[in-house]
Amino acid sequence: MANRALFQSQSAQQATNTVNQAKAPAYALSPEHALAQLAITGCLSQTYYASAPAQLSEVIARCMEVAPEFVAKTAIYARQFGNMKDMPALLMAYLAAFEGNLCEQNFARVIDNGKMLRNFVQIVRSGAVARKSLGSQPKRMVQQWLSNASDQHLIGAMVGNQPSLGDVIKMVHPKATTPARAAFFGYLIARKVDISLLPTEIIALEAFKLDATKPVPNVSFQLLSSYALTPQHWKQIAKNASWQTTRMNLNTFTRHGVFEDAECVKLVAKRLANAGLIAKARAFPYQLLAAHRNAENIPRQVRAALADAVEVSVANVPKIDGSVAIAVDVSGSMSSPVTGQRSGGSSSMRCVDVAGMMAATIMARNPGAMVLPFNDAVQSFDWRAKGVLAQANALASLLGGGTNVSAPLLALKQRGVAPDLVIILSDNQSWMDAGSYGASATMQAWQALKARNKNAKLVCVDLQPYTNSQAVEGGDVLNIGGFSDEVFALIADFAMGELASASLVAKINRINLT
Repeated sequence: MANRALFQSQSAQQATNTVNQAKAPAYALSPEHALAQLAITGCLSQTYYASAPAQLSEVIARCMEVAPEFVAKTAIYARQFGNMKDMPALLMAYLAAFEGNLCEQNFARVIDNGKMLRNFVQIVRSGAVARKSLGSQPKRMVQQWLSNASDQHLIGAMVGNQPSLGDVIKMVHPKATTPARAAFFGYLIARKVDISLLPTEIIALEAFKLDATKPVPNVSFQLLSSYALTPQHWKQIAKNASWQTTRMNLNTFTRHGVFEDAECVKLVAKRLANAGLIAKARAFPYQLLAAHRNAENIPRQVRAALADAVEVSVANVPKIDGSVAIAVDVSGSMSSPVTGQRSGGSSSMRCVDVAGMMAATIMARNPGAMVLPFNDAVQSFDWRAKGVLAQANALASLLGGGTNVSAPLLALKQRGVAPDLVIILSDNQSWMDAGSYGASATMQAWQALKARNKNAKLVCVDLQPYTNSQAVEGGDVLNIGGFSDEVFALIADFAMGELASASLVAKINRINLT
C-alpha cells in the first residue's frame, strides 16, 4: 500500500503559512475571507488576543486588498445577515472616502436606522478612514437619509449622543420638503417651532413634559429618563415597549415596580414568547440566553417565557441529516466577551456562552449529536442537564485551560467513530498542538478521521475577528464566522453538499449591488 503520509489529499498536507494570535502555526484566510470574518465578528473592541486599534488597522488593510465592490457587498451582508452595527458602518465610511458613488448607491441598504446613521457620521468625522469631515458626497447621503426617513425612524434616532441626531442635522442641513418635516428638523435642533406640526408622538412628549399626569408618550423611555417617573408611568412604558426593549430592560422594569402588577407580568411574558415578534426583532439565541442569565428577581412566568423564546428560536434552526459531532472550545481565551471588551459597554456574554448556546441549539435539533467540550483535551460533559439553556450553561461552566483544536478530532478517532459532520465552535487560536510538521495538527487529525468516513465534512465556526484558521477550506472543510442565525443556515447547506452555497465569500459575492 502507498505511503499515506506522502499521498494524502492536497488540503491535508498543505503546510501552514502564518501564525495565529497565540504565535502558533495556522492557515491565513484569503483577503476576501479575512475581511468577511472581521466584518461579521468584529465590534472594534478589545478581544482576548487583539486590541481595538489593531482590528481597525487590519480592516482598513483588508479593504485595500480587495475590490471595492466586495467591500460594499460585505457591508450589506454584515448588516442584513450578521446584524452587525459598527463594522458595516466602518466599511461604508471606507467606501465614502475611496469609492463614493458605490457608497451612495448602496447607502440605505446598510445605514438602515438612526443608530447606524450616527455610527457612520462618527466614524467618518473621526479621521480613522482618510477624511476628518463629511465632505460633499457623504453629506448628501446623510441629507437624503434624513429627508427620506419616516417620522418613526427619526423619533427612534433621537436616542443617543456623540453625535446626537440634532448634531447630525446641524452638520448637514437637510432640506425639508413639507412644513411638518421642517418643523420636526427645527425641533430636533432646539428651535422654536409650531408644535401642532410635529408628529403626534412628539406632541404627546411635550405635553407630558409640562404635565406628568398626561398619558405616557409612545416613545423610547430613554427620552423620558430625566423625569420623575412613577410606577404607573413605568407600567405604561412596559405595555408600549417593543420586544427588543422588553428583553433588554427586564431588570429596569423590576426596579420600577412593573412586575408588581399581574396584568403587566402576563403581558410581558406573552410578548417575550411571541414567535412573530422574535422573528421581527431578529433575535440571536445568545441574546435570549443573556436576558435569562442577567434578569434578577423577575417573576417565574417571565423567566419561563424567556425559556420558551429560546425554544422558539431553536425551531427555526435547520435539522442536519446524518451523524453530527459538535466540539465546543472551553479554553481560557473563550472567556472574552463575544462583542469585545469596551469601557462601560461590554457584553456579559462570553465566547464560551455563545459556543455553548450554539452547541445546545444544534443538539436540540439533532438529538443524536455527540458533544465534545475541549481545551487542552476533551472534557467530560454532564448530559443530565435538560433543555437548551441548561445545557448551554453546563458547557460554559467548563471554562479554563489551553486550546488544542485537534483534540476532539483525535478523540473521535480513538472512540472509533467518524461522524458525517463535525462542527468546531471556537476562536480557532490553537497553540497546544503547534508542534506538528507541515500541515496543522488539526488537518492531520482530520485526514485520519476521513480515512474512516470519506464523505465526512468539517465546519470550523470562528466567533472572534481573527483572520486565520487551523483548517484549509476545501470540498470537505468550511471556515465560517459569526454567531447569527445565518451560521446555522450555512452549516446546513454545507452538510447537504452545497459548498458553493455555504462558502462565506461565495455567499457575499452573490449579493447584487444597487
